[in-house]
Amino acid sequence: MYTPKFTITNHILNQVSRIEAANQVIAELNTLQQWQSTQKQTILLTSIFYGVHMEGSTLNEDQVMGILAGEEIQAHDLAIQEVKNYKQALDFIQLIVNRVGVGRPYILTLETLLELHRLLSHNLLDKDAVGNYRVKQVVLRNVHNGTISYTPPPAAEVPYLVEDLVNWINSEESKLIHPVLKAAIIHFELYRIHPFADFNNQVARFIAWLVLYLEGYGINGLLSLDKVFGKDIVNYHLAMQGVANEQVVDIHERDLTPWISYFTDQLSQEFNQLMSLAHKISHQKPQEDQEPELKLTERQMVIVEYLRKHQSMQNKDFRKIFPDYSDDTVLRELKFLKEKGLVEKIGGTKKAVYVLKK
Repeated sequence: MYTPKFTITNHILNQVSRIEAANQVIAELNTLQQWQSTQKQTILLTSIFYGVHMEGSTLNEDQVMGILAGEEIQAHDLAIQEVKNYKQALDFIQLIVNRVGVGRPYILTLETLLELHRLLSHNLLDKDAVGNYRVKQVVLRNVHNGTISYTPPPAAEVPYLVEDLVNWINSEESKLIHPVLKAAIIHFELYRIHPFADFNNQVARFIAWLVLYLEGYGINGLLSLDKVFGKDIVNYHLAMQGVANEQVVDIHERDLTPWISYFTDQLSQEFNQLMSLAHKISHQKPQEDQEPELKLTERQMVIVEYLRKHQSMQNKDFRKIFPDYSDDTVLRELKFLKEKGLVEKIGGTKKAVYVLKK
């Protein structure tokens, strides 16, 4: 059976500890449920935008939002189909989470992997390749110079390698490994095997996210691995390729430590950013002895989330975020957030720029 080789370095241990601490703090804050309920569409948009963007899509966030809303947009049919497929795949994974429940035992099946690929590749690959393992050798090439950056195992080995990995995921040995480390291992191994003709990275991120969510590290759906890695696509691929190209006689000798170090580092940054934002929204400090909880309205939470994602906001952005409200309404919400110390205004009224206060 597949057995991953890695070393828990001081850096990895430190990042996992930071993730643990942030995850616990976020879970204990009273605003989590309210925050999650008002941010569903933003979370969905963010995941899909980064998910398709990482694979070469040129759609912007407004176009992705339009597709999700059922609007007619000017874009290639395949790009539109990719967004729709990603939404279907997210719904499929969420159904599993809802059925199983966080913290409950779950057995990953080969059928889950194949169904996930079927949803992601629907109308984008030849019918014989949709939801089926690849039957030919594939290579990954550098998009800039065309050189081969990684050659996955032969197609004939794919069924055995995937079954071996799934058996390990469901094994007692796997249950002893921290969920964050487990998710990193699963993500890498699915990338290394490259079971399908295409959409392998997407499947890898979905399965890693599923494991994190079911084992208590999904922050009620606020965590998006697509966003975590989509912000630094080049280093994301280099981290995987560097380990995948290691020359070993046996796959059990491949050292996953560099990839796990990168994975935990990126995840730690995201968890701590979410914790920081959760503290600001709840108006609580890490010490549980100060200000009373601050309740934000749905519009105010949308503004805070927009500023977290885009770093700043101007008057011209009001219509894009709140098409059904007047500028005066948005300005009142910003004034409230400014008075509460969450938002800072830079510049005059007409050219004002609003940012999250540090």
